[in-house]
Order: sequence, then structure tokens, then C-alpha cells
Amino acid sequence: MRVFWKLIRILITAVLAAALSQAASMSPEERQRQLDSFDHVWQTIHDKHWEPKPGGLDWDKVRAELRPKAELATTTAEVRDAIREMLKRLKQSHFHLISAEAMGGLNDHFRGDGDPGFEAQVIQSEALVTRVQPGSAVKLGWKITTVNGTEIAQRIAAVEAAYARTTELGLRMHQMLQARLSGEPGSTSTIDFLDGTNQKVTLKIPFGKPTGKLSSFGNLPPTLVSMESKQLEGNIGYVRFSLFLDPMRLLQTFTEAIGNCLKCDGFIVDVRGNPGGIGIMATGVAGWFVDQQNQRLGSMYTRDSTLNFTVNPRPQAFLGPLAVLVDDASASTSEIFAGGLQDMHRARVFGTKSAAAALPSVVEVLRNGDGFQYAGRELYFRRRSSARRQRRATGRAGSDDAPIAACRSRRGG
Repeated sequence: MRVFWKLIRILITAVLAAALSQAASMSPEERQRQLDSFDHVWQTIHDKHWEPKPGGLDWDKVRAELRPKAELATTTAEVRDAIREMLKRLKQSHFHLISAEAMGGLNDHFRGDGDPGFEAQVIQSEALVTRVQPGSAVKLGWKITTVNGTEIAQRIAAVEAAYARTTELGLRMHQMLQARLSGEPGSTSTIDFLDGTNQKVTLKIPFGKPTGKLSSFGNLPPTLVSMESKQLEGNIGYVRFSLFLDPMRLLQTFTEAIGNCLKCDGFIVDVRGNPGGIGIMATGVAGWFVDQQNQRLGSMYTRDSTLNFTVNPRPQAFLGPLAVLVDDASASTSEIFAGGLQDMHRARVFGTKSAAAALPSVVEVLRNGDGFQYAGRELYFRRRSSARRQRRATGRAGSDDAPIAACRSRRGG
């Protein structure tokens, strides 16, 4: 029996020695960068998560279990596995790891605020024209294949590789395409399209004057904000705006639109492509469609504070049927606005799933070059019911009322 246990000890020692030897194959500098990255992810969640016990877990115990796996890792992939396992334990959105290779494949930068005369969106991994201005040679539904020689399919694949595991894929895809279609006023881009019959069309697209007006807030740089208001066939009011910024101009836009549409048969607020802005402006816009006091779009929590998005009803509000249009680039304040009104049963939401960015999250670059997405706040909507129970906002202002996915054959804005 003594011989048996002696053999067991020898085997265990050999296995540990082999593991340590393999672990040593990573250079000391690289190993330290990897361990620092693990520690930073753990510490950030420990310090900034809105719950004292993140995800209801004993966070110290999670570290004690998983850090030895990172210490014994022989490759960066194994360290990533340990970090991803840690994030997976939370069972919450907005906590993701993005590989350094995927982060390095993102090189899309805005080149100017000129107007190309059309808008486009990535739909089912294709860049499609979704809106055109009068006089444009581009047609609805055309597929964009290259911009100035760059294959758009490759750029789509790069974004998918970086963000497929995160909640921000749709938003990042939108940002990539807008960057590729940007340019200074007076400049041109050479763009290859496939028309409705899949024939190649090459156009030199001139960039005109920017649409919208510059607006700034706090320390934010001046940003172009565009707004559109009109009445549609069927006695339907319609307002579209690109950002929750420029509050005075947005106030004027809604004052005129609602004043001219109090007897309309319905109203549409279009926040497709709207990435957000000033959060509290969501309550101001919602006030045009609510006549009761003490209504909330939702509440945002940190470990130390609570922010309630309380709606301020307007003296003259539109109380008829209300629709909110969203897509995967509708983010942040747009999601608070759409999701809150939906939760109050005041509006129906149409479109695709939104960007899942209602929770303020950031992506940091770790010492090992990987990206780390995390959120430090939680948003709850309040469902209007007898129990007044709160429900957790997944970050997606649901288009659950009427999900509508665009495609090349479906024409229209």
C-alpha cells in the first residue's frame, strides 16, 4: 500500500511539473500582461458593478477558483477562457471579452460630415441602401460592394469577428458603414453597387453640404443633429431626429408637429439610427404623448444612487395611437424612450431589435490587447400592472410588438 501511495505522489508531482513547465513556455512579460488583464477584469467588476455581490456571487470566491487557471495557462487562448468563464458566471449582458486580433481588425474612421445623398444599413450581413434623397442616382435596395476599393464584405466580417459575442454588434456594424460612407463636403467616393438585377453599377458619389445643424452640450464636441417632421398619408404625424441633442430645436419641432396633429389618427416617432444623446431628453419627448403625472420610463441604478426617468406631461399631448420605429442602431436614450413607452403600454415598437446599449457600457483595452466591455449601471423598466413589478431591461428596446426585418425586396424608408 505504501508503494501505491508513493507512486501516486510521484505521478501528481510529474503532472504538476509538466503543467508548470508548459506554463513557463509563455515569456515572463507576456504572462504578466495576461495575469494583469485577468486581475483588471475581476477588479473592475468588483469595484464598479451596481450590485455589491455582482450577479449575486461571492466575487472573491470566483477569483480564487479561476485565477489559478489563468496562472497555469500556456496560451493566451487559455487565459481568455478563464476570463470569459468569469464573465459568464454573471449571466448578464454587457460583459464581454473581445480578442486583440479582432480589435486590431477595426480600422474604420470617419473622414468628414459631407452628405452622400443616401443612407445605408447592414442587413443580414449585406450593406443595403435604405433611403435616398431626390435626384440621387442611387436606388433603394441597391447593395454596396466596395467603397474606394475596400470590400465592404470584409469590413462586415471584421466587425462580426470582433463583436459577435457582445451586445453591440448591430451598433458597431452601423458605425463601420457610416464611417466608410463618410467624406468631406466637396470630395467624392467611388462606390460599387449591385442593382435590383444584381448588375454592377459604379458611381462617383459627391459629398454635399452636411444635413442638420451643429449642436453641443457640456464637454461634447459640436455634433450635427438632423430633424424631420411631416404628415403622412392616412392622417398620420411623423417626426424623425438623429440624436437626443439640441433640446430647444427638438422642443420646437415637437411643438409644431403635435400642434398640427392633435386630431391625427396616429403618430410615428422614428429613432432608427439614433444612437442616443442626453438621457433626460427622453422624458421630455415622452411628455408629448402622456397626460398622467408620476409616469416613469424607467429607473437607472448604480451601487450608490438611483436616477428615475420621470415623464413630464405637456399641456397639449397627443393621446392617439403611437408607434416608435427602431433598428439595431437605435441605442442608449433611444432605447430608454422606446422601451419605457412600450412598458407603459403607451406605444407599440416596430422594427428590429435595438442596439442593446440602454445600459451605459464601455470597452477598455486591456494590457494584453484584448477589449473588455462592461457596464456599471442597471436599467429597470416598470410594467404598469397591479403589482407594479419591475422588470430588468435587457438593454434592447423591444420590437416585440411588431418585429419587422428589412430586406432588399422591401422598399421604403
